[in-house]
Amino acid sequence: MDKIPSGSIVVAVDGSRDADRAVHWAAEQAAVERRNLVVMAVATQAPALVAAGPGIGYVHQGHNLLANAKTLAQEAADLAARHRPGVAVETVADLGNPRPVLADTTMLAHLLVMGSRGRGPMSSKLLGSVSASVARSASCPVVICRPGTELRVKKGVLVGADGTAESLPVIDFAFRQASLRSQPLTVVHTVRDLSAIVGASSSAPADDPRLVADRLLLAESMAGFRERYPEVHASSQVLRGSADSALTAIADRYDLVVIGRHPIDSVGRHLSGAIATAVLERSHTHVAVVPEAVPAAGTH
Repeated sequence: MDKIPSGSIVVAVDGSRDADRAVHWAAEQAAVERRNLVVMAVATQAPALVAAGPGIGYVHQGHNLLANAKTLAQEAADLAARHRPGVAVETVADLGNPRPVLADTTMLAHLLVMGSRGRGPMSSKLLGSVSASVARSASCPVVICRPGTELRVKKGVLVGADGTAESLPVIDFAFRQASLRSQPLTVVHTVRDLSAIVGASSSAPADDPRLVADRLLLAESMAGFRERYPEVHASSQVLRGSADSALTAIADRYDLVVIGRHPIDSVGRHLSGAIATAVLERSHTHVAVVPEAVPAAGTH
């Protein structure tokens, strides 16, 4: 996708209110990161049924669709410029399947921002499925801007972490977002089988060997980032339950929820993809899906 300047923040638009929300967030992100913003509209070219004499025929609307996409992109660019004057904004319009087109942009983009669901004229009644699909295959972080709790006082950034080396890019992304926006950070690790230790209790002794080990692992994974981002007030929690349930139970209390996704060719891709999709579907706040590092040879 040579139309996208390398390192830009790209926001996908379709004329919907969800897309406008994404434009606002992307413009703010471009301002705090001092990066260019690219507003992109992708129109799906599909034959339209028309009357052709006594029968039915098909005509292609490619030219009109592309013109409409350009108009939508420009309108969204104007919205971004009004929201954050001074941000450099470019527009891109294209025809094609939104999933591969947007996924291709992530090979050059610094960040892709999308609405969670669109109902605009650019074929995006399925933008919910498009956003989930792109988040699962993107090469760069993808932020899905969800509606629902804008007026609620939030607690900053929340990130789910498992303490592995592969998850370090996810924690780094979360620390950086908290730093850029001067917000606190909460790092959460979940223990799925904690019930086997504590039985029916909802908590475990502070000196439980399993919890001690998990807390130590979490502290070690955060240590380097605390030094790199000393201005960030970061706390950590070990929660009982599955990652998706634990995160979605508290997600709406935060401005941004950050979750990791295993590389698409890794062993854990299906599990992490399912977790990401569940958090995206259930949360009413902005969610960032960040690719994890590729595991070292011989590891999973």
